[in-house]
Amino acid sequence: MIREMTQKDKEIFLCMCQEFYRSSAVLHEIPAAYMEETFRRVTSGSPYARGYILSKDEHSEPSGYLLTSITYSNEAGGLVLWLEELYLRESARGLGLGSEAMEYVKKNRPADVKRLRLEVTAHNSGAIRLYERLGYEQLDYVQMVQDF
Repeated sequence: MIREMTQKDKEIFLCMCQEFYRSSAVLHEIPAAYMEETFRRVTSGSPYARGYILSKDEHSEPSGYLLTSITYSNEAGGLVLWLEELYLRESARGLGLGSEAMEYVKKNRPADVKRLRLEVTAHNSGAIRLYERLGYEQLDYVQMVQDF
């Protein structure tokens, strides 16, 4: 089951977000203040960022979360929906929730989105297999950032 995040999800989101950033799926931790700001944005109705809670069913405790954002890309010829983060707790992996979340995003994307895009660490082979099975292809870009 997938639903949009609400204010009542703050504690569980922050907990799972910390789990994610302490896992081998990411390259480094981030400050807790960033997680707080992300939660504020995804629950404030921002047109650029959305957050979702994933559960096995409507009566189960949350098993993970998904964050998306919108950007424009000349290369894609329009809007791109970034799958910013997909996290599933260990107990929820292999149950189809990742595939369900990816299908949910695809079916519920804004009509003018031309591309879905995500990033994954090179050693996260389980996630790479899932994404390739769902039709994603690897790009040969090196991402670079400059923080302010």
